[in-house]
Amino acid sequence: MRRTLTVAAAAAALLVSAGPLPVAEAGGAAAVAAGRWGVHEAESFWTPERMASARPLPPGPPEPAAAPQAPVAPQPPVWPLRMPPSPPATPAPVATPSPSPTPTVTTPRPALTPTPTPTPVTLPAPGPAPAPPVRPALPRIPAAGPGVGQDFGGLPVVGRMFLVKGGGSYFCTASVVASPGRNLVISAAHCLLGSDTQQVAFVPQYTRAKPRPFGMFPVVRTAAGRSKIWIDQRYRTQGVNRAAALDVAFAQVGPGPKGRRVQDVVGGNRLVTGAGYAHARATLIGHPSTAARPRLCVNRTTKYTSTDARIPGSFLRIACTGYPGGTSGGPFLLRLDGRTGTGDVVGVIGGWKTGGDKPEVSYSSYFGTDIRKLYEKAVAGAKAP
Repeated sequence: MRRTLTVAAAAAALLVSAGPLPVAEAGGAAAVAAGRWGVHEAESFWTPERMASARPLPPGPPEPAAAPQAPVAPQPPVWPLRMPPSPPATPAPVATPSPSPTPTVTTPRPALTPTPTPTPVTLPAPGPAPAPPVRPALPRIPAAGPGVGQDFGGLPVVGRMFLVKGGGSYFCTASVVASPGRNLVISAAHCLLGSDTQQVAFVPQYTRAKPRPFGMFPVVRTAAGRSKIWIDQRYRTQGVNRAAALDVAFAQVGPGPKGRRVQDVVGGNRLVTGAGYAHARATLIGHPSTAARPRLCVNRTTKYTSTDARIPGSFLRIACTGYPGGTSGGPFLLRLDGRTGTGDVVGVIGGWKTGGDKPEVSYSSYFGTDIRKLYEKAVAGAKAP
């Protein structure tokens, strides 16, 4: 997990991670694992008490042994003079929308072609959207100076992602990303990595006072019982440091308690790739382990290129106070609309040192061609029935 957990603190985190989950009670780990994983099972398992006792994930497992072949550089140190080594994929699952006031969708530039400035690619859900649901008024967004994080009531599109690992209950931050199936969320790969990641569920706008204001959306399982989570294979094989520039994951969630898709209930942020590193105004939202409510901060972003050969790549960096463990996976948002509570997502807390080693500065993997291809793979695999 991100931030300042030392080896000793990591051991302590494992000891206080709510302990082994009971298996004899109704809705326990064994009962759920043996059956289906739908909204009723998720809500039965993730009680308000269990959600409140969940902890941020401890630091990731040790780096895997070096493979015989040279690792693929997941992100160039200078953009756009060099593009990722693989060619752009044909965006079959994502239709090109018609011109609108939102950012224009453009075709990605060919690999190895220098350009003076990056051209953003916006990936919204195509086709006509259903009428927006009637939702409570959005909480007041705090007005504070640049870089000052403040707790607030949250946004419906952002929430906590709860999961079980090694018998303990944990959480990260996640948010809904617009997609054709209207059923995808985005978080950090280090949050959802591992075959032992189970009982995964997304809870929009979680607060301790109102733990399920829009219900719960379980991450869909395959027929083999695996959660439908998309992480770049290089991140799995190279590890959280050498592949830090690929610290992004998408997950498919099933319908909520009323049978509605998550994007139809709370909306979705538009995924934007190729937008560059420097942004004058970005909004950072995360769920700190130290607070009962989420945290919001507004500041500019800058480019950070790692000088540590063990953690190669360039990352978005933002200075915002009060983002400890639990905020991993929280979105970097541009053009946040105070009326809809949605914006353009250009990053998630993760990447360099899985989001940073200090709670005052956060990082994100750069959303370039690799992340766009991963999104398209998730879209293709998460088509609504």
